[in-house]
Amino acid sequence: MTKYYLCVHAHFYQPPREDPRTGQIPLEPGAAPYPNWNERIYQECYRPNVELGNFERISYNVGPTLFEWMASEHPDTLVEITNADRRVWTREGVGNAMAMPYHHTILPLATTLDKVTQVRWGIMEFEARYGRSPEGMWLPETAVDLETLRVLADHGIRFTILAPWQAEKEKLDVTQPYWVELAGGKSIVVFFYHAPLSGGISFNPHLTINADQFAAESLLPAYRSEGRKRARAKLFLLASDGELYGHHQPLRQYFLQRLLTDSCRINEIEVTYPAKWLKLFNPTKGIEIRQRTSWSCHHGIERWCNGCACTAGDSTWKKALRSALDEIAAEIDRIYYHQAAKYVDDPWEMRHSYLKVLLGQVSLERFFVEMAGKPLSISAHQQLLQLLEAQFERQRMFASCGWFFEEFDRIEPRNAIAYAAHAVRLTELASGIDLSDFALQMLSKVVSPTTDLRGDEVYIQFSRVASKADVEYPATVSHHA
Repeated sequence: MTKYYLCVHAHFYQPPREDPRTGQIPLEPGAAPYPNWNERIYQECYRPNVELGNFERISYNVGPTLFEWMASEHPDTLVEITNADRRVWTREGVGNAMAMPYHHTILPLATTLDKVTQVRWGIMEFEARYGRSPEGMWLPETAVDLETLRVLADHGIRFTILAPWQAEKEKLDVTQPYWVELAGGKSIVVFFYHAPLSGGISFNPHLTINADQFAAESLLPAYRSEGRKRARAKLFLLASDGELYGHHQPLRQYFLQRLLTDSCRINEIEVTYPAKWLKLFNPTKGIEIRQRTSWSCHHGIERWCNGCACTAGDSTWKKALRSALDEIAAEIDRIYYHQAAKYVDDPWEMRHSYLKVLLGQVSLERFFVEMAGKPLSISAHQQLLQLLEAQFERQRMFASCGWFFEEFDRIEPRNAIAYAAHAVRLTELASGIDLSDFALQMLSKVVSPTTDLRGDEVYIQFSRVASKADVEYPATVSHHA
């Protein structure tokens, strides 16, 4: 008899909303009656799901930028979320939480070095929050290529989750995970979520009114009709944004609770999550993935680089913004490496490791001694800190939300440019090299098709204020949680 298993994965994430000059989130009127969207979604989703115990029943990941905000505003809730994973670990020997690259960067569009930084920062943040190493990592927008999977495998990640159309296979059995073979003899396990059911719970509110009905009329028929008839076990993994449960769809936190308790018990469906499944069953088949694909753009990853029909209207500004920020980042990196190499042998390893300082795991002085192999002067400390903070802001430039929507004249693309302006200013403070004219030239090509707002205008708005509030050593580390 085939055993039925269900895993609901919830991806919880909010982008960095803080003004880089103040470290505070500006008032967001659209989130009324709350001061900002983080707080509104917290009240509608994160807190209710904690109170119902849902984090102990699902597979989940929480974006580091969301946790950073929560650590400051609602630390008790953050502790409850991480404690849910600890209880599962104590009971099962594996956890149910997954890690995530730090800034929700579309990794196939990132350089190899940026892939490594984002993955290592995501792992370090996870270890600091959960007290263990992650086995799985959720990829932002499930955007994938082979190099990204290789970086994950190189850093000890055993599995990830993708959409079924990201597999290079026409008749995919989503009830079973697969191996993906990688260069250098490495491999990684991929779980493919069930697209019709995942889409149903995400976009059809009528489907999630009654959890018992969903289990009996949607899950059970699908189990019986899909996958190998004589399979020892069948797993359905349903993936959605975590904010679905209470924010995007009010009261659906109760649907989630009922589904993963009584509804599954009544229908003899066992609730699980990827790490627990892999304790019981080893993947038996390999598969190839379709490179440069994602779960939320059926044009691959065009949504975040060239623009596509996923968003209405003229999205040509996306290509210009991507090109501009890529060029600005390359110049910041060139200066960073040249200046940092005066003091340390491996400036990139210093960047990859810098999150230890921001997480409070090591003092700045000790960190620089580790990197340089000897004590450095105060002036060297200040220069290196400004260079590293420029790198942090330069990583924030590429949060995926800057390209997700149809319009350039929104807070998300504006924030991307604000982080760029701050990174340029910090680079100038550290090196004496001012990239502002170069940045303005690149960003002048970014134009809103509806309001004619230009990227260089946004840059000037932020850079003028930033230049009046120069960041001095060691204050720049204080705004990180």
